Amino acid sequence: MGANPLLPELEGRRVFVALGDSFTEGVGDRDERLPNGVRGWADRVAEKLAKAQPGWRYANLAIRSKRLRQIINEQLEPALAMKPALVTLYAGGNDILDLKTDMVALMADYENFVAQLAETGATLVLFTGFDVKVSALLEPLKKRNTFYNQRVRAIAAKYGAVLVDYWSLDAFHDRRMWDSDRLHMSKAGHKYLAGQVLDRLGVPHKITPKDWEPPLRPSLREWERQQRRWIHDWVLPLFGRKLRGVTLGDELTPRWPEPVKVPRKGGLKKLAAKSYFSEAN
Repeated sequence: MGANPLLPELEGRRVFVALGDSFTEGVGDRDERLPNGVRGWADRVAEKLAKAQPGWRYANLAIRSKRLRQIINEQLEPALAMKPALVTLYAGGNDILDLKTDMVALMADYENFVAQLAETGATLVLFTGFDVKVSALLEPLKKRNTFYNQRVRAIAAKYGAVLVDYWSLDAFHDRRMWDSDRLHMSKAGHKYLAGQVLDRLGVPHKITPKDWEPPLRPSLREWERQQRRWIHDWVLPLFGRKLRGVTLGDELTPRWPEPVKVPRKGGLKKLAAKSYFSEAN
């Protein structure tokens, strides 16, 4: 395959750096064989890049629960030092959930972040946020999400970024594309999104959407049982962490903190297994 015009080789570099929070870390796509116990769409994109153009290296600095300011402070400098040819960024979703967030100030910080990444000359991929139908309690956040998406679209156009308009992806209206917490994508959701990113980059792949039967409507009793389980397993622990001032990402480190060469066969699971066994010995 020849060089893709969307993925220029900057001084021979083929480095892909993924930045952000749980969305990019891979939460919801569980795989205990991999760092932090997840895989995610970014790993899949890296593997397809390496298959199409051997020699790609990949770093994923994303950590769940991080706010935009934390992502800038912790991930920008390392990303710039890697001299990437491809950067993906999703950040700000956790800030939207904080009602005290000044959205205008947030998006000013976001644009400054994007401007610094764009200066590298790398292909930059940005994402809008999806309107997750979690609960009627979160409907007041819809205006904030709409404002965020409008600004991301404008910033992507201004800096020549590739835009993945997550908001408009109808496949995600199916609840099976979401994990049990209803906020993070399931394995099927991560696979589908990887395909969308690859399509926009012009990278060949064979990722196909799930061919599901229409979802069955639960009975009232089953719906109530699901609601109770969701509140017990996810909502109450979330509020508990907020009260304690802790997050799920506090004790975690980036999954792939330095660029690793992605194997063409076996992918990152093969690489993780090799690393595990070398450490064990």
